[in-house]
This record gives sequence, C-alpha cells and structure tokens, in this order.
Amino acid sequence: MIGTNLISICSMKPSPRMLISCKNSSSFLARCHPTTPRAMSNNLSSTNNIRMLGFARIMNGNHRAFRLPSSRYFSHLTSRPQTFRSPAATRINGDVTTATVNELGLKPRKSSANDKKNLEIEKVYIKTDNGIDEKQLVVEKSADKESELEAGGEEDNPRSENKVSEGVAAPIINNNGEEETDVEREAWKLLQEALVTYCDTPVGTVAANDSSEESLNYDQVFIRDFIPSALAFLLKGENEIVKNFLLHTLQLQSWEKTVDCYSPGQGLMPASFKVKTMQVDEEKVEEVLDPDFGESAIGRVAPVDSGLWWIILLRAYGKLTGDYSLQERVDVQTGLEMILNLCLTDGFDMFPSLLVTDGSCMIDRRMGIHGHPLEIQALFYSALRSAREMVKVDDGSKNLVREINNRLSALSFHIREYYWLDMKKMNEIYRYKTEEYSLDATNKFNIYPEQIPLWLMDWVPQEGGYLIGNLQPAHMDFRFFMLGNLWSIVSSLGTPKQNKSILNLIEAKWDDLVGHMPLKICYPALESEEWRIITGSDPKNTPWSYHNGGSWPTLLWQFTLACIKMGRTELAEDAVALAEKRLPVDSWPEYYDTRTGKFIGKQARLYQTWTLAGFLASKMFLKNPETAAMLCWEEDLEILETCACALSKSGRAKCSRDAAKSQILV
Repeated sequence: MIGTNLISICSMKPSPRMLISCKNSSSFLARCHPTTPRAMSNNLSSTNNIRMLGFARIMNGNHRAFRLPSSRYFSHLTSRPQTFRSPAATRINGDVTTATVNELGLKPRKSSANDKKNLEIEKVYIKTDNGIDEKQLVVEKSADKESELEAGGEEDNPRSENKVSEGVAAPIINNNGEEETDVEREAWKLLQEALVTYCDTPVGTVAANDSSEESLNYDQVFIRDFIPSALAFLLKGENEIVKNFLLHTLQLQSWEKTVDCYSPGQGLMPASFKVKTMQVDEEKVEEVLDPDFGESAIGRVAPVDSGLWWIILLRAYGKLTGDYSLQERVDVQTGLEMILNLCLTDGFDMFPSLLVTDGSCMIDRRMGIHGHPLEIQALFYSALRSAREMVKVDDGSKNLVREINNRLSALSFHIREYYWLDMKKMNEIYRYKTEEYSLDATNKFNIYPEQIPLWLMDWVPQEGGYLIGNLQPAHMDFRFFMLGNLWSIVSSLGTPKQNKSILNLIEAKWDDLVGHMPLKICYPALESEEWRIITGSDPKNTPWSYHNGGSWPTLLWQFTLACIKMGRTELAEDAVALAEKRLPVDSWPEYYDTRTGKFIGKQARLYQTWTLAGFLASKMFLKNPETAAMLCWEEDLEILETCACALSKSGRAKCSRDAAKSQILV
C-alpha cells in the first residue's frame, strides 16, 4: 500500500509543505528530526538543546529552566506528584523559624467578596529558597480540618455553607506581584509537568497525568482539552507555548486519514495528536506528530468542535498578547478559511444550525445529542464571530465574509427564537396545535405538547430560563446543557435578557447545577428505561455519572467568563471557592458523580489537566476581570438587523423574523 507523508521543517516560521511517497505506510505523520541542529526563532530557552525533560518558562521576561519528569516518556520515573502540603516548619539559614500573624503585621485573606469572615490563620512561616530574599507565607492546616477536607465536609446547602475554603493556604506574592495560594502553586506545578514537547519545544499538554491508570488516549494532546491550559499560559505571559500549539495543529489540518477508505472534508482539524518517536535507521531517530481525526475514537466520530475551538483560541491569542501578526500569516489565514468553508458548506439541511452526529463534541459518547445540539451551535456562533474579526477582506475572501455575516444573522435569530425556554414559552408549547401546513404556522417544527417532561414544569423559576439542548422536527430536547448555555452568554448568542435569565436559573437551581462541585454538564440525567434506550445502556454514562449528569470542574472557567460579563462575579467566586476546597484533596479528578457531585467519578482520571487549568484560568480571570472582558462579545446590532432573506434570490415576501424582531432586539 502506498501512502503519503507530510514532512515539515520544525521551526516557528511558516514551513513549506511537500508530499513524498512512503512504502508500507498507512498512517500520516508530521515529522521532524531532533538529532539535526536547528536555529529556533523565538526559542523559549537560551539554550538550543532542550530535550524531553527540559523546558524554559518565561516569567517577566526572564528565562527560568524547569525540569519536567514524566513517567510517560521514561519508565524509571514512576512516582506521581502528590497533593502539595504545607511544611510543618521552614528553615531560614539553617534555623527553623515560626511567626504569628500579629507578629508579622499581616491580615488573613478573605475567601470571597461576599464572605465577611476572615480565614482563621494560627501560624504562618517565612521561608526563602537558597538564601533568596523573596519571602513566602504558608498556612499550617490543623489536623481536624485536614480530616474534614478528606471526608468531603459537605453540608446540605453547598452554596451557603461552603463559601469559605477552609484549609486553603494564605496567599503569597508571586513574581508577577500577584497573590497565589498553595493550591494555585500546586496546580501550576502539575500543569508544567503535563507539557508535551516536540522538536524541543512545548506544543501542548496531555489530557491527564494519572500513572495509576492505563493511559489509553489520555496521553494525547486534545484541542478542546488544551483551551483552558492555553488561556492559563496566556494570562501568565507564556505565549510561545500557545503559538506553537496553534501552528503545529495547523500543520495537521486536512490530512486524508480515512475510516474504511472514506476521507473527511478538507479543513477538518484533528481531535488530538500524540508525539511519537520512530527509528529511521541505526543512527537516526525521528519525532513525529500522529493526529487522530476520529478514526481511532470510540464510535469513529470526526470532531466537529476542534476547528471551532482552534478559531476561538486564535482570537484569544491576539486579544491577550496584542500580537495580531500570527492571525495575519498566509498559512493561518488559509487554515482559517478552510475550517469556515467546511462548516458553511451547503447541504440538505435547511436550518442555519450545524447538523452533527452523537459524539462529535465534548460529549463524545452516545447521549442522544445528534442533530443540532446547542453546544455546537454556541461554539459555531463564537467561531464565526471570531473569524469575522480575523479574516482578511480582499477579492478572494469577500464572498466568505458575506457568508459569515449571513449565517451569523440567521443563526442568532434561530437560536433566540426557537431554542429559548422560560415559563412563558413553555405555556405556548403546552397550547401548541399540531399538523400546521402554512408559513404562518406557530408550531413550525410540529412539536407535540406531550413532549414536555413533568419535571420541567416545576423546575424553571419564574425569573429564569435557558436554551434547550436540541431542536429537530417533532423533537425538542428539554435538558439543560451547561456548556452551550455558558457560551451563548459569552458570545451574545442569547439576548441580554436571556443571558441574565440563564444565570438567574443557575443561581435558583444552585443545588442541582452546582451542588458540592461545579458544574453539572447536563441536567437531569437519563435514568431507567430512558437511559437504556437513548444511551444503549452505556456502562460509563450511568445516571448522574460522566456525561449523563456528572459534574465537570473544567466548566468553571467558562462559567467565570459568563458571570464576569453579566456582572454576577459573586456566583463565580462561590463556585471557585467550592472547587478550591476539594480539587487538590481529591487529586484534581476529571469529573464527579451523584446528583450533587459528592463523589469522585467512578472512572475519572486523576490529575486531569483541563481540571486544574480551568481552575487556574478562573482564578486569574477573577483577579483581572478586564482580561475576561477581552474574550467576550457584546451585542452586535449589525448582525441582528441583517436578514438573510433580504439577501437571497428567492424573492420571498414573508419572513418569520418579522414576528420575533421585538424579542431579538431586547
């Protein structure tokens, strides 16, 4: 069998692409030769030979070398990093020194803006590293509080009782002049250890670093998983890591890997990639990037959301660094347009929303979300708004820009009008007439009122509402999906009134959607016969576990963005306080189980990278809300006032938008 391999020079500059023949090769790998010296432009280190264990970190313009042990690459390194514990005492110039808060003239740190009580700090210790004058403060945890944390320490009302993060260390001042707790420092340490290098430069982070479990695909770099890590690095000033990731994943785009000899559309971004080493001959070893486009995933589903996340991250890179030269590069513009062309391709579907199959996004197993799930629509809208800012307008791209504007207009109307659910809309659906055959039909999708579940009628608060999970002919998925609703707020896919109502609902249903660990990926869980039919009796998606009603701490950073945008910072602070109390004690698990998120997920990986990165990003957003504002979108009246019907050639006189225009502009 004759295959093709893409060889790319490992450099931060644009690489020329060439196709060559490779005998007996069924895989497509991006290659580089680490044994060959290279002049790396904008290298992260002052030395040119950083191997797998080495990586340079930029802090305030100074280079600091870090060693990165990884049992994944070296079998003799088998120990796991444990939860960071404060030392019992600290030595200064050889002597053990202790001091009380009063002796130091320091004030204990407050846990949140809403909590008037200070943390009880009995002792703090001053320590220095090898004689350096930088002082750090660490809180000593009492034995009873330690056992309380390990036992869970939950109360019936998580929000009101657990606002104060007992056992969280007092802050110290880091090199950027910002306060940092022990928990944050532990998270940063673990995030550094999760880094993956390719051609001597970091290009991403592994999904999880749990040596107690079989790696499966958790040792790969997932595009969606890396987003919170990328934001944490950008907020920390470590920009080159994100730049490397964006460029190297771009090189993997449009590879013709197949499932049973059928090629995906040009422009598809991989779900993940892995760095492998190949022995070329006796003296030569090559590092290769091996992408996964879904051909090895459970269900063999291509990732629809990877390209959308890539576009969103590209915009975030420019916003947070002020460096817009990356998005202006010819290869980046080409890759951006290829993703957009793939998503905007005309087909049989008549909806402006994207039609996808189950398993094509964060919920990557059978969960009954095939069709037009809200998560994909919200990410699609965000990606289109991002692209609208970044695409260079010229003769070659003007048609694409016009198509972006048209789709934004149609999609915003479609989601706001047909996906929105509050008490008023529920009562309309309850009184729907069916089998209507005209353009003036109220029940346009032939929804049967009997589809409204009994739990919903008493669940939606009077002042709250949300965007439903899915809409198809004769089918509405009334489940609440957290990610889609949060991104609808962040991107202004919902109206200002709708966005406010979504947060009102989360606050009113805090025990259901946040509980003891934020945040519920969807609510409610599929149970009994419904679980058996819709999931196929999935043993991992059992009720209130994993994607079927599990709690995912990685959603914390997106919740924080939404709260900051809507001026509800106190909600994010409460959720972060809950996470900060439990995550380090539980070893940063992937997800939590049960209705209120009391237990670590039965198959959850520990030291999950996007869990700790999401926590770090949330903390940094709360410290600097202006950075969060840079990543959000405000209402765009130009999008709302543009009607795709007026631009079409059909000459249609009637437009369903007119009937709902007053609601759109609310």
